[in-house]
Amino acid sequence: MPVLVLVAAAAWSGFWFYAASHVDEKFDEWRTREAKSGRVYECANRSVAGFPFRMEVRCTDPVVTLTSQTADQTQLTARLKDILVVAQVYDPTKIIAEFTGPATVASRGEAPSFVAGWTTGRASASGLPTPQRVSLVFDDPALDRMSGSTQSPLLRAKHLELHTRLLEGSLSNNPVVETALQVTAGNLQGLHPILAEPFDADIRALLRGLKDFAPKPWPERFREIQAAGGRLDFTQSRVQQGETIAVAAGSLALTPAGYLDGELTMTVAGLERVVSQLGIDKLLMEGVPQSSVDRIAPGISAQDVNKVIGALDRMIPGLGNVARKNANAGVVAGINMLGQASTLEGKPARAFPLKFTEGVISIGPLRIAQTAPLF
Repeated sequence: MPVLVLVAAAAWSGFWFYAASHVDEKFDEWRTREAKSGRVYECANRSVAGFPFRMEVRCTDPVVTLTSQTADQTQLTARLKDILVVAQVYDPTKIIAEFTGPATVASRGEAPSFVAGWTTGRASASGLPTPQRVSLVFDDPALDRMSGSTQSPLLRAKHLELHTRLLEGSLSNNPVVETALQVTAGNLQGLHPILAEPFDADIRALLRGLKDFAPKPWPERFREIQAAGGRLDFTQSRVQQGETIAVAAGSLALTPAGYLDGELTMTVAGLERVVSQLGIDKLLMEGVPQSSVDRIAPGISAQDVNKVIGALDRMIPGLGNVARKNANAGVVAGINMLGQASTLEGKPARAFPLKFTEGVISIGPLRIAQTAPLF
């Protein structure tokens, strides 16, 4: 028995070192395949460890360059400090990676436009050589905008997870993907005041209409999705901010002009707080100048305020005047009439349709925002 154990150990050691000696060869083959699709990966230094049961490949100062397969060949470059990729020798179809930040992102020939950091960054892929599932997990992620030497915060969170799996097709031929995004104590700066306060989110969606996963500018990818009649189906969506909870389900597509189009059925508990945070109550007060409207709710014109008042008056004569005197209560009353009474996680709630029409987001006759075209 001791002799058999020694022979098995020697054979396994020989297999591991043989596999390790071919890592560089396999990595170069993979890099060549990826480069044909516009994805170039570089390492300043590469080392192999993990004996006896794992294969650990460490890449220091990695650089990832993505070049779109279009005439203008838009190029995006990301630089990190370190990447460690781990695979079990007995299961090479799954790999786990750890990232060490910070990471910078820049367009071709330009200074970095974004810088990201985190305390722990991990990724996994299964079903190799063609991955069927990919996951990204970050603890304490932080994303900042860069403008010259000025760095301003964009995203902060306690924990962030992104999971994607291939349901139909392949990575190069009409893939249909399911994506799940989970955010804990996240906030977004510089977009809207309501997003600046911490929130938790669990959003799951199904995306149809992709042509492939070749790198290309987002406007071009959105055009492909629109031309293919693609859509984003929200199968589950829950967001909580303080005592306010909102869930939504529905589908969004793109118009030929690039605007969002579709409808989500929303159920909200704590609607009064949302109305106040969106600033709709302030928009209904008399004498609010356009500059204040732009500051409170970008995309809404002063004329829209009068339309909202008229819509409330049509629903119930005199409700517009009530809204002016008690704006928050008036708006909530108007929205309540558009929806149905419901219960959400044991709390009183209202369910109503949230419509997207040529980029205009509205609740019934109440226009609450205007989005820009995606291409």
